[in-house]
Amino acid sequence: MIEAGADLPRRLVWGVTALLQAAADALVARFGACVVRGEITNLTQAASGHCYFTLKDVGQGDGALRCAMFRRASGLLDFKPADGQQIEARGRLSVYGPRGELQLVVESMQRSGAGALYERFLRLRARLAEEGLFDDAAKRPIATFPRRIGVVTSLAAAALHDVLTALSRRAPHVAVVVYPSVVQGADAPGALVAAIELANRRAEVDTLILCRGGGSLEDLWAFNEERVVRAVRGSSIPLVCGVGHETDVTLADLAADLRAPTPTAAAELAAPPRATCLEALAARAATMRRRMSDASDSHAQRLDRAALRLARPADVLAPRRRLLELLAHRLTSGVPRRFEGCRAVLEQSKQRLSRSTWVCLRTHEARLAARADRLDALDPRRVLARGYALLTDLDGHAVVSTRAVGVGAALRALLDDGGLDLSVTAVVGADQQRR
Repeated sequence: MIEAGADLPRRLVWGVTALLQAAADALVARFGACVVRGEITNLTQAASGHCYFTLKDVGQGDGALRCAMFRRASGLLDFKPADGQQIEARGRLSVYGPRGELQLVVESMQRSGAGALYERFLRLRARLAEEGLFDDAAKRPIATFPRRIGVVTSLAAAALHDVLTALSRRAPHVAVVVYPSVVQGADAPGALVAAIELANRRAEVDTLILCRGGGSLEDLWAFNEERVVRAVRGSSIPLVCGVGHETDVTLADLAADLRAPTPTAAAELAAPPRATCLEALAARAATMRRRMSDASDSHAQRLDRAALRLARPADVLAPRRRLLELLAHRLTSGVPRRFEGCRAVLEQSKQRLSRSTWVCLRTHEARLAARADRLDALDPRRVLARGYALLTDLDGHAVVSTRAVGVGAALRALLDDGGLDLSVTAVVGADQQRR
Protein backbone atom coordinates (compact mmCIF):
# COMPACT_ATOMS: atom_id res chain seq x y z
CA MET A 1 0.00 0.00 0.00
CA ILE A 2 1.18 3.48 -0.86
CA GLU A 3 0.14 6.17 1.51
CA ALA A 4 -1.69 9.11 0.19
CA GLY A 5 0.53 11.97 -0.62
CA ALA A 6 3.59 9.76 -1.00
CA ASP A 7 5.73 10.24 -4.09
CA LEU A 8 4.70 7.86 -6.90
CA PRO A 9 7.49 5.92 -8.69
CA ARG A 10 8.38 7.15 -12.16
CA ARG A 11 6.80 5.16 -15.05
CA LEU A 12 9.10 3.05 -17.27
CA VAL A 13 9.09 4.57 -20.78
CA TRP A 14 10.57 2.45 -23.67
CA GLY A 15 12.15 3.63 -26.81
CA VAL A 16 10.85 1.90 -29.96
CA THR A 17 14.11 0.24 -30.81
CA ALA A 18 14.71 -0.81 -27.24
CA LEU A 19 11.22 -2.27 -26.95
CA LEU A 20 11.59 -4.21 -30.17
CA GLN A 21 14.97 -5.52 -29.04
CA ALA A 22 13.52 -6.54 -25.67
CA ALA A 23 10.66 -8.33 -27.44
CA ALA A 24 13.14 -10.11 -29.68
CA ASP A 25 15.17 -11.20 -26.65
CA ALA A 26 12.03 -12.45 -24.97
CA LEU A 27 11.06 -14.46 -28.06
CA VAL A 28 14.49 -16.04 -28.25
CA ALA A 29 14.41 -16.89 -24.57
CA ARG A 30 10.86 -18.25 -24.78
CA PHE A 31 10.96 -20.22 -28.04
CA GLY A 32 14.62 -20.68 -28.94
CA ALA A 33 14.93 -22.76 -32.14
CA CYS A 34 11.53 -23.80 -33.51
CA VAL A 35 10.11 -25.65 -36.53
CA VAL A 36 7.18 -24.20 -38.49
CA ARG A 37 5.14 -25.96 -41.21
CA GLY A 38 3.39 -23.95 -43.91
CA GLU A 39 3.06 -23.09 -47.60
CA ILE A 40 5.51 -20.78 -49.33
CA THR A 41 4.05 -17.62 -50.88
CA ASN A 42 5.52 -14.38 -52.21
CA LEU A 43 8.97 -15.92 -52.67
CA THR A 44 11.70 -13.41 -53.58
CA GLN A 45 15.26 -14.37 -54.47
CA ALA A 46 17.58 -11.40 -53.92
CA ALA A 47 20.70 -10.82 -55.99
CA SER A 48 22.74 -11.26 -52.83
CA GLY A 49 21.52 -14.87 -52.53
CA HIS A 50 19.14 -14.21 -49.61
CA CYS A 51 15.55 -15.57 -49.82
CA TYR A 52 12.51 -13.76 -48.48
CA PHE A 53 9.06 -15.37 -48.40
CA THR A 54 5.89 -15.75 -46.36
CA LEU A 55 4.68 -18.94 -44.70
CA LYS A 56 0.94 -19.39 -44.39
CA ASP A 57 -1.28 -22.10 -43.00
CA VAL A 58 -3.14 -24.36 -45.45
CA GLY A 59 -6.75 -25.07 -44.59
CA GLN A 60 -6.31 -24.24 -40.90
CA GLY A 61 -6.52 -20.47 -40.79
CA ASP A 62 -5.28 -17.28 -42.39
CA GLY A 63 -2.08 -16.82 -40.37
CA ALA A 64 1.05 -15.62 -42.21
CA LEU A 65 4.66 -15.37 -41.03
CA ARG A 66 7.40 -13.41 -42.76
CA CYS A 67 10.60 -15.42 -43.22
CA ALA A 68 14.16 -14.61 -44.20
CA MET A 69 16.76 -17.16 -45.25
CA PHE A 70 20.26 -15.85 -45.73
CA ARG A 71 22.63 -16.93 -48.47
CA ARG A 72 24.67 -19.29 -46.29
CA ALA A 73 21.60 -21.31 -45.33
CA SER A 74 19.91 -21.20 -48.75
CA GLY A 75 23.07 -22.50 -50.40
CA LEU A 76 22.74 -25.73 -48.41
CA LEU A 77 19.25 -26.61 -49.71
CA ASP A 78 18.81 -29.76 -51.82
CA PHE A 79 15.82 -28.37 -53.70
CA LYS A 80 14.70 -25.09 -55.20
CA PRO A 81 12.00 -23.31 -53.18
CA ALA A 82 8.90 -22.20 -55.11
CA ASP A 83 5.49 -20.77 -54.40
CA GLY A 84 2.95 -23.41 -53.44
CA GLN A 85 5.41 -25.78 -51.79
CA GLN A 86 4.68 -27.01 -48.30
CA ILE A 87 7.79 -27.00 -46.14
CA GLU A 88 9.00 -27.41 -42.59
CA ALA A 89 11.29 -24.48 -41.72
CA ARG A 90 13.64 -24.56 -38.73
CA GLY A 91 14.88 -21.26 -37.35
CA ARG A 92 14.57 -18.64 -34.62
CA LEU A 93 12.00 -15.93 -34.12
CA SER A 94 13.06 -12.29 -34.14
CA VAL A 95 11.62 -8.85 -34.68
CA TYR A 96 12.60 -6.89 -37.79
CA GLY A 97 13.22 -3.40 -36.37
CA PRO A 98 12.70 -1.17 -39.46
CA ARG A 99 9.11 -2.41 -39.82
CA GLY A 100 8.42 -3.78 -36.37
CA GLU A 101 7.45 -7.13 -37.90
CA LEU A 102 7.75 -10.59 -36.41
CA GLN A 103 9.87 -12.75 -38.67
CA LEU A 104 11.45 -16.19 -38.71
CA VAL A 105 15.12 -16.35 -39.60
CA VAL A 106 15.27 -19.73 -41.34
CA GLU A 107 18.37 -21.80 -40.88
CA SER A 108 17.18 -24.95 -42.72
CA MET A 109 14.04 -26.33 -44.33
CA GLN A 110 12.73 -29.42 -46.03
CA ARG A 111 9.72 -30.28 -48.17
CA SER A 112 6.68 -31.86 -46.57
CA GLY A 113 3.08 -32.79 -47.35
CA ALA A 114 1.63 -31.57 -50.63
CA GLY A 115 4.79 -29.72 -51.46
CA ALA A 116 6.69 -33.01 -51.72
CA LEU A 117 3.80 -34.50 -53.66
CA TYR A 118 3.88 -31.60 -56.08
CA GLU A 119 7.59 -32.09 -56.65
CA ARG A 120 6.92 -35.77 -57.31
CA PHE A 121 4.14 -34.77 -59.68
CA LEU A 122 6.48 -32.52 -61.65
CA ARG A 123 9.22 -35.13 -61.91
CA LEU A 124 6.81 -37.85 -63.05
CA ARG A 125 5.17 -35.53 -65.57
CA ALA A 126 8.55 -34.63 -67.08
CA ARG A 127 9.61 -38.29 -67.36
CA LEU A 128 6.35 -39.45 -68.93
CA ALA A 129 6.37 -36.48 -71.30
CA GLU A 130 9.81 -37.55 -72.55
CA GLU A 131 8.35 -41.00 -73.30
CA GLY A 132 5.62 -39.38 -75.42
CA LEU A 133 2.63 -40.35 -73.28
CA PHE A 134 1.20 -36.83 -73.55
CA ASP A 135 1.83 -36.24 -77.28
CA ASP A 136 -1.17 -34.83 -79.12
CA ALA A 137 -0.32 -36.93 -82.19
CA ALA A 138 -1.11 -40.13 -80.25
CA LYS A 139 -4.55 -38.95 -79.15
CA ARG A 140 -7.63 -40.26 -80.97
CA PRO A 141 -10.88 -38.49 -81.77
CA ILE A 142 -13.89 -39.21 -79.59
CA ALA A 143 -16.84 -40.99 -81.23
CA THR A 144 -19.19 -38.35 -82.65
CA PHE A 145 -22.39 -40.34 -82.14
CA PRO A 146 -21.73 -43.00 -79.47
CA ARG A 147 -24.28 -45.74 -78.79
CA ARG A 148 -22.86 -46.67 -75.38
CA ILE A 149 -20.68 -44.71 -72.97
CA GLY A 150 -18.68 -46.30 -70.16
CA VAL A 151 -18.03 -44.49 -66.86
CA VAL A 152 -15.15 -45.41 -64.52
CA THR A 153 -15.77 -43.91 -61.08
CA SER A 154 -17.05 -44.69 -57.62
CA LEU A 155 -20.72 -45.67 -57.25
CA ALA A 156 -20.96 -43.36 -54.24
CA ALA A 157 -19.29 -40.39 -55.93
CA ALA A 158 -21.20 -37.24 -56.75
CA ALA A 159 -19.35 -37.26 -60.08
CA LEU A 160 -21.37 -40.30 -61.22
CA HIS A 161 -24.61 -38.47 -60.44
CA ASP A 162 -23.40 -35.43 -62.39
CA VAL A 163 -22.44 -37.55 -65.42
CA LEU A 164 -25.71 -39.51 -65.45
CA THR A 165 -27.73 -36.31 -65.07
CA ALA A 166 -25.92 -34.61 -67.94
CA LEU A 167 -26.27 -37.64 -70.22
CA SER A 168 -29.98 -38.11 -69.44
CA ARG A 169 -30.57 -34.46 -70.21
CA ARG A 170 -28.44 -34.21 -73.36
CA ALA A 171 -28.54 -37.71 -74.83
CA PRO A 172 -31.22 -39.96 -73.27
CA HIS A 173 -30.85 -42.38 -76.20
CA VAL A 174 -27.25 -43.26 -75.22
CA ALA A 175 -26.82 -46.27 -72.94
CA VAL A 176 -24.45 -45.96 -69.97
CA VAL A 177 -22.28 -48.76 -68.55
CA VAL A 178 -20.67 -48.10 -65.15
CA TYR A 179 -17.37 -49.76 -64.23
CA PRO A 180 -17.16 -49.14 -60.45
CA SER A 181 -13.81 -48.33 -58.88
CA VAL A 182 -12.33 -46.77 -55.78
CA VAL A 183 -11.14 -43.25 -56.64
CA GLN A 184 -9.23 -42.29 -53.48
CA GLY A 185 -6.82 -44.01 -51.14
CA ALA A 186 -4.12 -46.64 -51.41
CA ASP A 187 -6.36 -49.11 -53.27
CA ALA A 188 -7.53 -46.60 -55.86
CA PRO A 189 -4.71 -46.96 -58.46
CA GLY A 190 -5.12 -50.72 -58.76
CA ALA A 191 -8.91 -50.46 -58.88
CA LEU A 192 -8.81 -47.78 -61.58
CA VAL A 193 -6.42 -49.83 -63.72
CA ALA A 194 -8.61 -52.93 -63.31
CA ALA A 195 -11.76 -51.02 -64.29
CA ILE A 196 -10.14 -49.57 -67.43
CA GLU A 197 -8.82 -53.01 -68.44
CA LEU A 198 -12.27 -54.55 -67.84
CA ALA A 199 -13.89 -51.98 -70.12
CA ASN A 200 -11.32 -52.72 -72.85
CA ARG A 201 -11.78 -56.48 -72.55
CA ARG A 202 -15.55 -56.26 -72.81
CA ALA A 203 -15.36 -53.71 -75.66
CA GLU A 204 -19.03 -52.81 -75.31
CA VAL A 205 -18.77 -49.01 -75.26
CA ASP A 206 -17.70 -46.44 -77.84
CA THR A 207 -16.31 -43.88 -75.37
CA LEU A 208 -14.94 -44.22 -71.84
CA ILE A 209 -15.25 -41.49 -69.16
CA LEU A 210 -12.83 -41.47 -66.21
CA CYS A 211 -14.06 -39.03 -63.55
CA ARG A 212 -14.31 -38.00 -59.92
CA GLY A 213 -15.05 -34.81 -58.00
CA GLY A 214 -12.61 -32.21 -56.74
CA GLY A 215 -10.25 -32.47 -53.81
CA SER A 216 -6.75 -31.76 -52.61
CA LEU A 217 -3.62 -32.99 -54.33
CA GLU A 218 -3.53 -35.95 -51.92
CA ASP A 219 -7.17 -36.79 -52.68
CA LEU A 220 -6.54 -36.80 -56.44
CA TRP A 221 -3.16 -38.51 -56.27
CA ALA A 222 -4.50 -41.86 -57.55
CA PHE A 223 -4.95 -40.20 -60.95
CA ASN A 224 -1.24 -39.23 -60.93
CA GLU A 225 0.04 -42.77 -60.36
CA GLU A 226 2.17 -44.00 -63.24
CA ARG A 227 0.27 -47.27 -63.75
CA VAL A 228 -3.02 -45.38 -63.99
CA VAL A 229 -1.54 -42.93 -66.51
CA ARG A 230 -0.21 -45.81 -68.63
CA ALA A 231 -3.57 -47.59 -68.47
CA VAL A 232 -5.29 -44.40 -69.69
CA ARG A 233 -2.82 -44.02 -72.57
CA GLY A 234 -3.01 -47.73 -73.43
CA SER A 235 -6.80 -47.89 -73.57
CA SER A 236 -8.09 -49.08 -76.95
CA ILE A 237 -11.33 -47.17 -76.31
CA PRO A 238 -11.11 -43.37 -76.71
CA LEU A 239 -11.08 -41.94 -73.18
CA VAL A 240 -12.35 -38.64 -71.76
CA CYS A 241 -10.92 -37.66 -68.37
CA GLY A 242 -12.80 -35.28 -66.10
CA VAL A 243 -11.18 -35.21 -62.66
CA GLY A 244 -11.71 -32.48 -60.09
CA HIS A 245 -12.51 -28.87 -60.83
CA GLU A 246 -11.31 -26.65 -63.66
CA THR A 247 -8.09 -25.76 -61.84
CA ASP A 248 -7.20 -29.38 -61.04
CA VAL A 249 -4.86 -31.00 -63.54
CA THR A 250 -3.75 -34.62 -63.17
CA LEU A 251 -1.42 -36.74 -65.26
CA ALA A 252 -4.42 -38.85 -66.29
CA ASP A 253 -5.92 -35.66 -67.80
CA LEU A 254 -2.76 -35.13 -69.85
CA ALA A 255 -2.65 -38.74 -71.10
CA ALA A 256 -6.36 -38.95 -71.99
CA ASP A 257 -7.57 -38.51 -75.55
CA LEU A 258 -9.67 -35.56 -74.35
CA ARG A 259 -9.53 -33.60 -71.09
CA ALA A 260 -12.67 -32.15 -69.52
CA PRO A 261 -12.52 -29.58 -66.70
CA THR A 262 -15.28 -31.31 -64.67
CA PRO A 263 -17.21 -34.62 -64.73
CA THR A 264 -20.26 -32.80 -66.11
CA ALA A 265 -18.16 -31.33 -68.90
CA ALA A 266 -16.80 -34.82 -69.65
CA ALA A 267 -20.37 -36.07 -70.20
CA GLU A 268 -21.12 -33.10 -72.43
CA LEU A 269 -18.00 -33.71 -74.52
CA ALA A 270 -18.66 -37.46 -74.83
CA ALA A 271 -22.17 -37.18 -76.31
CA PRO A 272 -23.74 -34.46 -78.46
CA PRO A 273 -27.19 -33.12 -77.47
CA ARG A 274 -30.13 -35.17 -78.72
CA ALA A 275 -31.76 -32.06 -80.19
CA THR A 276 -28.61 -31.32 -82.20
CA CYS A 277 -28.55 -34.89 -83.51
CA LEU A 278 -32.21 -34.71 -84.50
CA GLU A 279 -31.64 -31.42 -86.29
CA ALA A 280 -28.68 -32.88 -88.14
CA LEU A 281 -30.71 -35.96 -89.12
CA ALA A 282 -33.61 -33.78 -90.29
CA ALA A 283 -31.23 -31.66 -92.38
CA ARG A 284 -29.66 -34.74 -93.94
CA ALA A 285 -33.10 -36.26 -94.62
CA ALA A 286 -34.18 -33.06 -96.36
CA THR A 287 -30.98 -33.07 -98.41
CA MET A 288 -31.54 -36.71 -99.39
CA ARG A 289 -35.14 -36.03 -100.41
CA ARG A 290 -34.06 -33.05 -102.50
CA ARG A 291 -31.30 -35.02 -104.20
CA MET A 292 -33.62 -37.97 -104.85
CA SER A 293 -36.19 -35.61 -106.38
CA ASP A 294 -33.54 -33.98 -108.58
CA ALA A 295 -32.21 -37.36 -109.68
CA SER A 296 -35.75 -38.61 -110.43
CA ASP A 297 -36.51 -35.51 -112.52
CA SER A 298 -33.25 -35.88 -114.43
CA HIS A 299 -33.91 -39.54 -115.22
CA ALA A 300 -37.50 -38.77 -116.25
CA GLN A 301 -36.26 -36.17 -118.73
CA ARG A 302 -33.73 -38.62 -120.16
CA LEU A 303 -36.46 -41.23 -120.46
CA ASP A 304 -38.71 -38.78 -122.30
CA ARG A 305 -35.94 -37.91 -124.77
CA ALA A 306 -35.22 -41.60 -125.35
CA ALA A 307 -38.94 -42.31 -125.88
CA LEU A 308 -39.14 -39.55 -128.47
CA ARG A 309 -36.21 -40.98 -130.40
CA LEU A 310 -37.60 -44.49 -130.16
CA ALA A 311 -41.08 -43.40 -131.43
CA ARG A 312 -39.64 -42.41 -134.89
CA PRO A 313 -37.02 -45.01 -135.82
CA ALA A 314 -37.20 -43.95 -139.51
CA ASP A 315 -35.70 -40.61 -138.51
CA VAL A 316 -32.78 -42.44 -136.99
CA LEU A 317 -32.34 -44.87 -139.92
CA ALA A 318 -32.62 -42.27 -142.73
CA PRO A 319 -29.24 -40.58 -142.06
CA ARG A 320 -27.61 -43.99 -141.81
CA ARG A 321 -29.14 -45.04 -145.15
CA ARG A 322 -27.93 -41.88 -146.87
CA LEU A 323 -24.48 -42.44 -145.47
CA LEU A 324 -24.43 -46.03 -146.78
CA GLU A 325 -25.53 -44.89 -150.24
CA LEU A 326 -22.82 -42.26 -150.32
CA LEU A 327 -20.19 -44.80 -149.33
CA ALA A 328 -21.41 -47.27 -151.98
CA HIS A 329 -21.22 -44.58 -154.67
CA ARG A 330 -17.75 -43.60 -153.59
CA LEU A 331 -16.72 -47.26 -153.66
CA THR A 332 -18.15 -47.84 -157.16
CA SER A 333 -16.58 -44.77 -158.70
CA GLY A 334 -13.42 -44.74 -156.72
CA VAL A 335 -12.05 -48.22 -157.59
CA PRO A 336 -11.80 -47.72 -161.43
CA ARG A 337 -10.20 -44.34 -160.93
CA ARG A 338 -7.77 -45.88 -158.56
CA PHE A 339 -6.96 -48.66 -161.08
CA GLU A 340 -6.45 -46.11 -163.93
CA GLY A 341 -4.13 -44.12 -161.72
CA CYS A 342 -2.16 -47.22 -160.80
CA ARG A 343 -1.94 -48.27 -164.49
CA ALA A 344 -0.59 -44.84 -165.50
CA VAL A 345 1.96 -44.95 -162.73
CA LEU A 346 2.97 -48.46 -163.77
CA GLU A 347 3.42 -47.38 -167.43
CA GLN A 348 5.55 -44.43 -166.42
CA SER A 349 7.64 -46.68 -164.22
CA LYS A 350 8.09 -49.12 -167.14
CA GLN A 351 9.28 -46.36 -169.45
CA ARG A 352 11.66 -44.99 -166.84
CA LEU A 353 13.04 -48.50 -166.25
CA SER A 354 13.56 -49.15 -169.96
CA ARG A 355 15.23 -45.79 -170.50
CA SER A 356 17.47 -46.14 -167.49
CA THR A 357 18.43 -49.69 -168.53
CA TRP A 358 19.47 -48.54 -172.06
CA VAL A 359 21.46 -45.62 -170.65
CA CYS A 360 23.18 -47.87 -168.12
CA LEU A 361 24.04 -50.43 -170.87
CA ARG A 362 25.55 -47.78 -173.17
CA THR A 363 27.58 -46.38 -170.28
CA HIS A 364 29.04 -49.80 -169.44
CA GLU A 365 29.83 -50.53 -173.13
CA ALA A 366 31.75 -47.26 -173.46
CA ARG A 367 33.63 -47.95 -170.24
CA LEU A 368 34.48 -51.49 -171.43
CA ALA A 369 35.77 -50.23 -174.83
CA ALA A 370 38.01 -47.67 -173.12
CA ARG A 371 39.48 -50.31 -170.87
CA ALA A 372 40.06 -52.64 -173.90
CA ASP A 373 41.97 -49.89 -175.63
CA ARG A 374 44.10 -49.35 -172.58
CA LEU A 375 44.73 -53.09 -172.33
CA ASP A 376 45.78 -53.31 -176.02
CA ALA A 377 48.16 -50.40 -175.53
CA LEU A 378 49.84 -52.30 -172.71
CA ASP A 379 50.20 -55.57 -174.72
CA PRO A 380 53.98 -56.53 -174.83
CA ARG A 381 53.61 -57.96 -178.34
CA ARG A 382 52.85 -54.54 -179.77
CA VAL A 383 56.12 -53.35 -178.26
CA LEU A 384 57.95 -56.27 -179.92
CA ALA A 385 56.32 -55.33 -183.21
CA ARG A 386 58.10 -51.98 -183.07
CA GLY A 387 61.54 -53.72 -183.17
CA TYR A 388 62.15 -54.48 -179.53
CA ALA A 389 63.10 -57.93 -178.16
CA LEU A 390 62.50 -59.57 -174.79
CA LEU A 391 65.73 -61.11 -173.45
CA THR A 392 65.45 -64.01 -170.96
CA ASP A 393 67.61 -66.78 -169.63
CA LEU A 394 66.90 -70.39 -170.43
CA ASP A 395 64.56 -70.57 -167.40
CA GLY A 396 62.39 -67.74 -168.78
CA HIS A 397 63.53 -65.04 -166.32
CA ALA A 398 63.85 -61.59 -167.92
CA VAL A 399 67.39 -60.17 -168.21
CA VAL A 400 67.35 -56.44 -167.49
CA SER A 401 71.01 -55.77 -166.57
CA THR A 402 74.43 -56.66 -167.94
CA ARG A 403 75.52 -57.52 -164.42
CA ALA A 404 73.17 -60.55 -164.44
CA VAL A 405 75.03 -62.37 -167.27
CA GLY A 406 78.55 -63.22 -168.15
CA VAL A 407 80.54 -64.22 -171.26
CA GLY A 408 79.41 -67.57 -172.57
CA ALA A 409 75.97 -67.35 -170.94
CA ALA A 410 73.12 -68.88 -172.94
CA LEU A 411 70.18 -66.48 -173.48
CA ARG A 412 66.96 -66.47 -175.42
CA ALA A 413 65.57 -63.47 -177.35
CA LEU A 414 61.82 -63.24 -177.98
CA LEU A 415 60.89 -61.32 -181.14
CA ASP A 416 57.54 -60.43 -182.76
CA ASP A 417 57.52 -63.44 -185.06
CA GLY A 418 59.57 -65.97 -183.02
CA GLY A 419 62.64 -66.46 -180.81
CA LEU A 420 66.45 -66.77 -180.95
CA ASP A 421 68.88 -68.77 -178.79
CA LEU A 422 71.96 -66.65 -178.15
CA SER A 423 75.38 -67.08 -176.57
CA VAL A 424 77.15 -64.09 -174.92
CA THR A 425 80.58 -63.45 -176.40
CA ALA A 426 81.25 -60.13 -174.69
CA VAL A 427 79.64 -57.86 -172.00
CA VAL A 428 79.68 -54.09 -172.74
CA GLY A 429 78.75 -51.79 -169.79
CA ALA A 430 76.72 -48.62 -170.10
CA ASP A 431 79.81 -46.39 -169.69
CA GLN A 432 81.67 -48.17 -172.49
CA GLN A 433 78.66 -48.00 -174.72
CA ARG A 434 78.53 -44.19 -174.38
CA ARG A 435 82.19 -43.96 -175.43
